[in-house]
Amino acid sequence: MYWKSSNKSVIYYLVLAVFSLFGMYLVEHFRSENMQEHYSEKIEASKLSLKAFEEIKQYKESKGKRINLDFDPSGSGLIGEFFTPVTSNLGVIRAKQSSINPNFGALVLEYLIQAGIQKGDTVAVSLSGSFPALNIAVYSAAKTLELKLVIISSMTSSQWGANDPDFLWPDMEKWLYTRRIFPYKSLAYSWGGIEDQAFGIPKEGSKNLQNSASINSLPMLHSRNYSESLEERIGLYSAVIPLSEYKAYINVGGGTVSVGTKKNSAEFSPGLNLKQPVIRDGRDSVMRRFANLGIPIIHLVRVEELAIQNGFTIQPKKIPEIGEGKIFKRSEYDLRLATIVLAGILVLLYVFFKRDHFIEEDDRDESL
Repeated sequence: MYWKSSNKSVIYYLVLAVFSLFGMYLVEHFRSENMQEHYSEKIEASKLSLKAFEEIKQYKESKGKRINLDFDPSGSGLIGEFFTPVTSNLGVIRAKQSSINPNFGALVLEYLIQAGIQKGDTVAVSLSGSFPALNIAVYSAAKTLELKLVIISSMTSSQWGANDPDFLWPDMEKWLYTRRIFPYKSLAYSWGGIEDQAFGIPKEGSKNLQNSASINSLPMLHSRNYSESLEERIGLYSAVIPLSEYKAYINVGGGTVSVGTKKNSAEFSPGLNLKQPVIRDGRDSVMRRFANLGIPIIHLVRVEELAIQNGFTIQPKKIPEIGEGKIFKRSEYDLRLATIVLAGILVLLYVFFKRDHFIEEDDRDESL
């Protein structure tokens, strides 16, 4: 027997098509916004980030520092200049602007929870002056979860970061600590930049950095090259607790010693890395040392990619609202409705094939 088209078949096709389209419409139309886990903690972390943003802005305004809205459209005070004497490297302004979002605090908190971090745990951290807003996000998430942080920061910054010679990341960190926004201070600071030695910084910039370190009595790393900086960093982390006892390692930006060279860039993905990466060519790094011990890595780079993945605004014109993004609420399908629609389609298909027209035995060509 074989299938033979008929007017009834055409009508049945239309019924099936109309039902299917209407069913898909209903499934799409009745999607609901479902609150995600740890919602209240995420809101708390985001609010804390926003409070820190406001403190930085107020400080800059009190010192008569102009906020250039062409570069910093949200008026946060966390976007630096195109170039200053302490600028260590090139930067992408879209990424810097997109980082000005307090909801990154909630995102870091979610990564920490996914990594199994619990109240009171100790986490190793490497911060960059290139992304002060993300540094704040890390501190906000950590304070919300009441974590202990062991922090090493770099003084210099790439373009559009904390590259004001009079208001570097250590100055921001100190101000937020003094104002009791955060209970965290860096254990030590590096010069940052090429080889972690600020190579390429002009004499004026080097003098600015040295003066800042001296005035603020900053505990500076003493290493003279990449290898020494790596071992000194590992030594500092290990002096607090054994390396294997850290519950996570958080890296912000592309600090050379923390991340490694460009050849290392594919080892770790932006965001949370739970699996040990495949080791490729490239120099040893702090992240690789922690990963080799099976410690979760939170890698805050490629900011636009992270923003898009989580429903954050790219280059916001104003500070985004608290609670924006998929990590707070997610549009999800009504599984019961979807099941009913699918069952209806299957029933119609079954009836269709049962009642379709086939040539009976006595209609066959007897010559065959």
